[in-house]
Amino acid sequence: MKRSPTACLLLAVWLVALAALGGYVQRTLTIGTDLRLFLPHPQTAEERLLLQEVGAGPGSRLLVVAIAGAEPIELAAASQALAARLSASEHFSLIANGEISPEALPDELLPYRYLLSPTFDQRPLDADFLRGELTARLADLAAPGSAFLESLLPRDPTLELLTLVRRWQPVHEPHRQYEVWFDETGTRALLVAETRAAAFDPDRQQLALDELHAAFREIDPEQRLRFTTSGAGAFSALMKERTAAEAGSRGTLATVALIALLLLVYRRTDTVLLGALPLASGALAGLFAVTSLFGVTHGITLAFGFTLLGVALDYPMHVFSHQRRGRPAIETARALWPTLATGVASTCIGYFAFAFSGVTGLVQLACFTVTGLAAAGLSTRFLLPYVMTPAAHVHADAPALAGLWNRLQVVRLPRWLAPGAAVIAVMIIAAAPGPTWENDLSKLTPVPEQLLKEDAQLRAQLGTPDLRYLLAVEAPDIEQALM
Repeated sequence: MKRSPTACLLLAVWLVALAALGGYVQRTLTIGTDLRLFLPHPQTAEERLLLQEVGAGPGSRLLVVAIAGAEPIELAAASQALAARLSASEHFSLIANGEISPEALPDELLPYRYLLSPTFDQRPLDADFLRGELTARLADLAAPGSAFLESLLPRDPTLELLTLVRRWQPVHEPHRQYEVWFDETGTRALLVAETRAAAFDPDRQQLALDELHAAFREIDPEQRLRFTTSGAGAFSALMKERTAAEAGSRGTLATVALIALLLLVYRRTDTVLLGALPLASGALAGLFAVTSLFGVTHGITLAFGFTLLGVALDYPMHVFSHQRRGRPAIETARALWPTLATGVASTCIGYFAFAFSGVTGLVQLACFTVTGLAAAGLSTRFLLPYVMTPAAHVHADAPALAGLWNRLQVVRLPRWLAPGAAVIAVMIIAAAPGPTWENDLSKLTPVPEQLLKEDAQLRAQLGTPDLRYLLAVEAPDIEQALM
């Protein structure tokens, strides 16, 4: 049977409303990628500092680059060429490979070189001192390697910046060959690259990594060298890529399987499409709520939120499955509503607990799921029955599945099956090789353990900061803190 004009009008209004809401969400939705949203909200100044430095501090933004696969002199040349290509990059604030050159010295230090240098602690910057320094520079320019000084002298004639660099050299500097850093074995040239993006910003980190790999392909077009990049930013981009790939593939597989099951049971495409309307209503309502309240919606919130919202697909299925020939869908929905409303409310209460977790990402997740489930339940009760066609009622029963269920009901299971399964489960738990409860947060990352070990080794070779520790110095003012 065809739908009545009223049902067609209501269906058209419903679709137009979803399209309008979808257009608004598309214009206003901003997806964030900062993983710190899923860390507990800081309560003290120390916690706020830690949270800031974990994602945006210099130590967390460092990428460690290793080049291998050739003789040391060729690796050193590749290191120098790579550093030169990335020196003007908009994605990196620092490229260092151990080579001292005017371009490698930070211009930010130039205005403060005389304040920071110990040269003038005991003597003034007078005409006699400046005359002596300029005379020394004339001798330097006549010596081999003077090209190093030509661009630096107009900005720093007394070379105070070099004095600071020498003073700040670490006690244990990385192994050096051909004026660049190598590992202790001399088989890998090492560089560090500080990204401008925070470590927990995988989108911008991916842009920096893409530029890094593109520059390496330009200096090694034959791909004879081995190139390794490690660091928190690289792991952030890797986690997003793997999570998106797995979620996409498994989500596609689950969707295809679900559609196939619904077609097998109800045998009508319009019924399947109608069943998707409450789910779409819930998803758009959840996105609208999160966008309106938070502005920026984290990608993990959307990924987990849509997974949790999948339970809303059960709501129209209850209406379809309880429908019988000759009974209006409105009566079926009205009879099911107390049970259905109880299920919606209990699920919302469970997810609403996330709102009190103190974690912004989980609060977003609670807002999205609770709003979405409520919208899906209400649209199932007050919209869906009015747009269903009487012809769909005939397909509420699936004879094939009913016959299968009847055959399963007559199967007699042995009495020992339940206690036997319990004994096997206890034996598996007792014989498990690892701890029953895992409290190592590093296990939550999908990054392979081998990559984490390699990152620790490279950082140890270079002496870069250990991200497990943070030292904070408090003082009344910045001058005392620097002292």
